[in-house]
Amino acid sequence: MSTVETKNKETRGFQSEVKQLLHLMIHSLYSNKEIFLRELISNASDAADKLRFQALSNSELYQGDADLGVKLSFDEKNNTLTVSDNGIGMTRDDVIEHLGTIAKSGTKEFFAKLSEEQSKDSQLIGQFGVGFYSAFIVADAVTVRTRAAGVASDQAVQWHSAGEGDYTIEDITKETRGTDIVLHMREEGKEFLSEWRLRDVISKYSDHIGIPVSIWTLERDEEGKETDQGKWEQINKAQALWTRNKSDIKDEEYQEFYKHVSHDFADPLVWSHNRVEGKNDYTSLLYIPAKAPWDMMNRDHKSGLKLYVQRVFIMDDAEQFMPSYLRFVRGLIDSNDLPLNVSREILQDNKVTQSLRGACTKRVLTMLERMAKNDEEKYQSFWKEFGLVLKEGPAEDMSNKEKVAGLLRFASTEVDSSEQTISLASYVERMKEGQDKIYYLTADSYAAAKKSPHLEQFKAKGIEVVLMYDRIDEWLMNYLTEFDGKQFQSITKAGLDLSKFEGEEEKEKQKETEEEFKSVVERTQTYLGDRVKEVRTTFKLANTPAVVVTDDFEMGTNGQASRSGRSGSTRSEVHFRD
Repeated sequence: MSTVETKNKETRGFQSEVKQLLHLMIHSLYSNKEIFLRELISNASDAADKLRFQALSNSELYQGDADLGVKLSFDEKNNTLTVSDNGIGMTRDDVIEHLGTIAKSGTKEFFAKLSEEQSKDSQLIGQFGVGFYSAFIVADAVTVRTRAAGVASDQAVQWHSAGEGDYTIEDITKETRGTDIVLHMREEGKEFLSEWRLRDVISKYSDHIGIPVSIWTLERDEEGKETDQGKWEQINKAQALWTRNKSDIKDEEYQEFYKHVSHDFADPLVWSHNRVEGKNDYTSLLYIPAKAPWDMMNRDHKSGLKLYVQRVFIMDDAEQFMPSYLRFVRGLIDSNDLPLNVSREILQDNKVTQSLRGACTKRVLTMLERMAKNDEEKYQSFWKEFGLVLKEGPAEDMSNKEKVAGLLRFASTEVDSSEQTISLASYVERMKEGQDKIYYLTADSYAAAKKSPHLEQFKAKGIEVVLMYDRIDEWLMNYLTEFDGKQFQSITKAGLDLSKFEGEEEKEKQKETEEEFKSVVERTQTYLGDRVKEVRTTFKLANTPAVVVTDDFEMGTNGQASRSGRSGSTRSEVHFRD
């Protein structure tokens, strides 16, 4: 093993969350050891992509070495495996930020979730974006030597850790740009100090990587014995998967590419690979994940597609191509119409960007519609993970409101279950003769909705009611006012009128009852005073003495429950039994 001259050595402690993470990885978390190699190669590929983009404005960053690639070599004698790339590299500050902390993920919620989900094995790496630390699955120590593109050879940095409480960082001299990761293998990692084992893992996980992945192989003499001479041999195809013909790509390749771009370890539910030529020339490869990331509902959640222009990587998380309510979608878009030196300002204002956003949005909604139609079980799996996010759609995307509404699922009085399996289309199909509204009820929970006295007259008349109990539902219904030409009607509103479902004899009896209880209503109104807006006799109840309703254009009772001091804006209807 070659020696490296070091200086300015510093020992630093890990961020506390990293210490916990490494402990979990080393002692209990992972059974699929080979995933570490996929992650390290994916990181190396990302480093090459970033260098290509930086070189658009500064070609000197290549420093005479424009052939980007990843190289693997192993040393059985010294028990090491080395993964090297000649990509963008890192400065000292970069190393401290990226290898000494979990960038943007070091929160209590992160580890609360991590501890809860330990049994889910390697899928956790994808959820939390901590792929580099997977090296400690097979290594009892890791050394990183890196030199950022564009800096002198004596400004390189070495990082070393045994995966415990601290790490060392020091300045070194490195003749080439890029990063070398040296894994000092533990006993259970020695299986990867084998050419055939590395070939197997690379062909399985990294065949789609757009740069060459090579392995150092020793030449053999006439008797088949290894010599001291060797050469680099490329293992993967090194062709960007999305540029290939769809008919030539296997499902397994699409699945592995998804894991590369998303750093997820579960297969996606569905995907769509689309090439468009015409007014806009672009390729999109869009995936819908099987599991929601732990921070999906957080404002800081990173969302968006990878953006390529003419197969050159431009940026991660280009949120301009996907609306917020579809932030769970992963994949990429490769455009031939955007300028290579594209900036976020151009993306925000460019008409091409707006057109691509609209096209990608419709493609995702079409994917979901097909899933809902052809595989109800798979769609229910999707809904349980991403339903709350999709409910943001009607407010955010007016042009696709009807499509999004058709994808929503709710509980209803038709099925005695809290599972949200009822589509609005199926509700409309079951509507009673003469019914022209979609009746719904919002509540704090399914139990509260099911026991609501507002349902009594609907049960008596055999009219189905949609039950909404997610916190977002009251807000949602401010924007979702109709579906398939049918208006939504909250059953807690004062203007609710079901007289069309009543006979003349029943209507006559109601008039008599109103006159009989007129004095009682007046006394009740006087007693309650300005605590309510109005008291009236109602005929919607069978077993409950009274119920509170709201005016047609006011917030529902469910929304008002959390707001104090607003009871004066509600209307109370009181039912008196004969």
